[in-house]
Amino acid sequence: MSGGRIAAAFGRLRERGEKGLIPFVTAGYPNLEATRSLVLAMAESGADLIELGVPFSDPLADGPVIQRASQAALGAGTSLAGILALVRELRRETDVPLVLMSYFNPIFSFGPGPLMSAAALAGADGLIIPDLPLEEAGPVLERADECGLDLIPLVAPTSTPRRIAAIAGQARGFVYCVSVTGVTGTQAGYSEKLVGVCRTVREHTGLPIAVGFGIARDAQVRALAPHVDALIVGSAIVDLIDGADENGSVKRVCSLVLELKQALQKI
Repeated sequence: MSGGRIAAAFGRLRERGEKGLIPFVTAGYPNLEATRSLVLAMAESGADLIELGVPFSDPLADGPVIQRASQAALGAGTSLAGILALVRELRRETDVPLVLMSYFNPIFSFGPGPLMSAAALAGADGLIIPDLPLEEAGPVLERADECGLDLIPLVAPTSTPRRIAAIAGQARGFVYCVSVTGVTGTQAGYSEKLVGVCRTVREHTGLPIAVGFGIARDAQVRALAPHVDALIVGSAIVDLIDGADENGSVKRVCSLVLELKQALQKI
């Protein structure tokens, strides 16, 4: 595991007694230069870590908002090589931890070993692969450890205690708890079962817990924050980029990041 920027970010949050905010954007939507502007602006607005989604033609865990963004990014010619170049550029401008979220197919096409080496050299800090089964993660985890990348696993509301224990045992960086059974998107409220899942994760790892899928409003943030270490916001942010020019999307996204971060600071 890297023990680098991700661990340092959660360490700072613990020292301040704060919960973290992890916004997600689809890299290359509407283009990579816009993504660069959004990442830098979100970091300035209080984002503690940032997820860069790698667009993919069959994003099975994503809802309609991120699906549309992925298609648009692919249509604009966004490639994994281009995203890595963006990470290199961003790393010269900000120290905010950057986590790539990608389905396994683009990684397989690039080559898992070369991809992780290139991602680490570019300055990425972690990798989330939602369709990588625990049983097949061993070689990827080994290479990620060699490269100093945190391979961050997902826990679903349907995960059994035994499986949660196994996932937590392989976790690096933090554990990503999915708040709903379904795809990403904005939903109201959350299941009480999620709290039990988070409690079970805590029993098996000292790593931070972040919850994502459906987080969109400050009321949700305040309700969930006591149970976790960070909240991940994706579709609500990508939705704000729709139909806005670059300046408009930066303004809208930063306004939401500030609002949610302030909500977290009041807990």
